[in-house]
Amino acid sequence: MKKKLTVKEYIYVASMLFGLFFGAGNLIFPVSVGQLAGRHMWTAIIGLLITGVGLPLLGVAALGLSRSDGLFSLSSKVNRPYAYFFTCLLYLTIGPFFAIPRCATVSFTVGLEQILPQNGDLQLYLLLFTVAFFIAALLFSLYPGKILTWVGKILNPFFLLFLGILIVVALVSPSAAPISSIEPLGGYVSQPFFTGFLQGYNTMDALASLAFGIIVVQVIRELGVTEPGAVASNTAKAGIFSCLLMGVIYVAVTAMGAKSRGVLPAAENGGIALAQISQTYLGRIGLLILAITVTLACLKTAVGLITSCAETFNGLFPKGPSYRVWAIIFTLVSLIIANFGLSTIIDYSVPVLMFLYPLAITLILLALFGKFFGHDRAVYNWVIGLTLVAALYDLLRTLPAALRSACHLDGLIEAVGGVLPLSGLGLGWVCPAALGLIIGLSVHFTAKGRSKSVT
Repeated sequence: MKKKLTVKEYIYVASMLFGLFFGAGNLIFPVSVGQLAGRHMWTAIIGLLITGVGLPLLGVAALGLSRSDGLFSLSSKVNRPYAYFFTCLLYLTIGPFFAIPRCATVSFTVGLEQILPQNGDLQLYLLLFTVAFFIAALLFSLYPGKILTWVGKILNPFFLLFLGILIVVALVSPSAAPISSIEPLGGYVSQPFFTGFLQGYNTMDALASLAFGIIVVQVIRELGVTEPGAVASNTAKAGIFSCLLMGVIYVAVTAMGAKSRGVLPAAENGGIALAQISQTYLGRIGLLILAITVTLACLKTAVGLITSCAETFNGLFPKGPSYRVWAIIFTLVSLIIANFGLSTIIDYSVPVLMFLYPLAITLILLALFGKFFGHDRAVYNWVIGLTLVAALYDLLRTLPAALRSACHLDGLIEAVGGVLPLSGLGLGWVCPAALGLIIGLSVHFTAKGRSKSVT
């Protein structure tokens, strides 16, 4: 039985893994971290790398090691109702609720918005742009062809080349400020590591790894490696290259964002920051090139997300709408949400990600170490159950202030936060998850001991 891939096969899988994860969020959030973290950038980037690079790799490995056929199969280790709930919510999050609309709004913010007259009706321009964007995305989703493969093979290297030029120019420019001289802002003043850690949630890559990781696992199996341990090992090894490349890009873009504070104020969001940096250092031509490449890259990502979401829901609900109907529904929902603008999408995605990420992290860790307790459902239920309660608190805590006030949640949030350890760091789920693990393992080994005594 084949135990490992060849060097050529490793490169192939690593390239595919990088292509699956690299999207607009992988650019706009690191540059924002750089601008806000300032001289605390290096501490913040460590936190960002853990959630933005390390967790996605573990998610893919978890699917291979647990012999799961996908996210629904993996989350079914808790129970089937939870599997439907978690699978649907995760795909809706990386699909029509946030990630797909973000593709369109990042394209508009980085590109068209920067060259439009500032006294024009930007909301109308956004509507016209998103209508055109999603018509193209839907057509490609309904009639996929070789053009997407061509765009992927040509565009990604071109985009990385242009990004590399922008980074080098921005870092060596005389106007670039020394990172040590930039004062941090917001949460980066007192908690740069944990703020960067939570900012990594926004890339959604750990969620994407659970949704799309099975593609990588299947490719490795098709290449002749079938033993679960070997699949996970080869996935991790192939992922080292892609994760190193992703990590290098994160560090470089974050440093670019920090140094840009020498000539620019901190922007409202990373999309605006990226556009302003590009225009500052490369002029309007640089901005135009960036706009075109980002738009095409985001279009390709949107097509992939629409396709995967429609296929998933068609599979989960075989008696429901057809693939094409799901694709149309998700495109229309994405179009509506995209017109709320990039900053609004980011603001409202944070509570959902604060809810989903603890559930994803615990599921990944349970799958990775499940062999030590035989993937006992009792352990999964206790850990996920208590994590879910704490994650619900994090969701409520991070809702926009106006919405929290309208729902009269501030008192409840303050009371729970006063007794829940680590809640101030956004990690209130850690202790409940650990408690669930202790209870679950106790139940497992107690039942195992009784079984042995009976036999």
